[in-house]
Amino acid sequence: MATMVRIHFTSTDFARTVVAAEPDPMWETLLSLHMLQSRDGRRVFGPWRRALGGVPSESLREVLPFAPPRGYSPDFLTPAGAIGHVEEGIDVLASTPRSRLRGDLEVLGRDRRLPGWSSDLANGGTGALRRLTGALRDHHDRALAPHWDSIRRHVHADRALRARTLLQGGVDSLLSGLSPALDWQSPVLEMRSLLTDRDLHLDGRGLRLIPSFFCWRAPILLRDPSLQPVLVYPVDHDAVDADWLSGGRGRRGDEALGNLLGRTRAEVLCTVARHGHSTTQVARQVGVSMATASQHLSVLRENGLVATHRLGSSSHHTATPLGRGLCGG
Repeated sequence: MATMVRIHFTSTDFARTVVAAEPDPMWETLLSLHMLQSRDGRRVFGPWRRALGGVPSESLREVLPFAPPRGYSPDFLTPAGAIGHVEEGIDVLASTPRSRLRGDLEVLGRDRRLPGWSSDLANGGTGALRRLTGALRDHHDRALAPHWDSIRRHVHADRALRARTLLQGGVDSLLSGLSPALDWQSPVLEMRSLLTDRDLHLDGRGLRLIPSFFCWRAPILLRDPSLQPVLVYPVDHDAVDADWLSGGRGRRGDEALGNLLGRTRAEVLCTVARHGHSTTQVARQVGVSMATASQHLSVLRENGLVATHRLGSSSHHTATPLGRGLCGG
């Protein structure tokens, strides 16, 4: 008999189901570690693996025991929340309660041998946490950061598809089309699983859907049902262009737009074009001050590239058709 994970929705959960606006850097870091140890997805990930070389770095050897390519990886490696930058995720990970560290590592240690310093990690030792977070940061900087624009581009394309699906067919259509590994029979979303047979009751918490570039084939859930429910699912890898490692057509287009508008203003425009943002969110995404973001948005608005609407106490910006066209649609 096939094993299943059954995710149970209530009417409140439908209203609280959302698609993440950005790739999650902690999930992408963990799943890239899985793919680095796998032979799957050779067309997409083979050139990436070769570019990293065949011999793991010292920092990579530190973290690989905690990220096996099959089976359980500790939930604390992918902390919950709308984390926009790897440093935010690492800060949250570094403050993980000792009880969670110990519990997750006990589960991981049932099936594999862990390094000796994992006992210090389970006790929340500062040195062990620094050792782990440093290795994760090094891996992200080396393996993901150079390609983050391409990763974001594919995640944003998936999110745009989900938005159209939701607008045209509602939550039913959204959940029905996420992955061939999922079967939506309202109010239960079933996911085929080789590892466990269980029920996850959302109980009004909603479900955060996270499109992932490095997730391969099957969606992923956290093990602990008490944590914020998330479902990480793969983007359409058939649509991934062969030159994603170099940024491909997206990078050449960004360079041309930067020459036209200036690099920062072009980045502000395309950040707004991918999905609407408040001024605060634009400033955070682009890495500029609120005043600078507001100035660029004002110029873009005056030239018909951005429209601004008041939502409560904040301003929400969306790109006009002309602005979206300049950013590649």
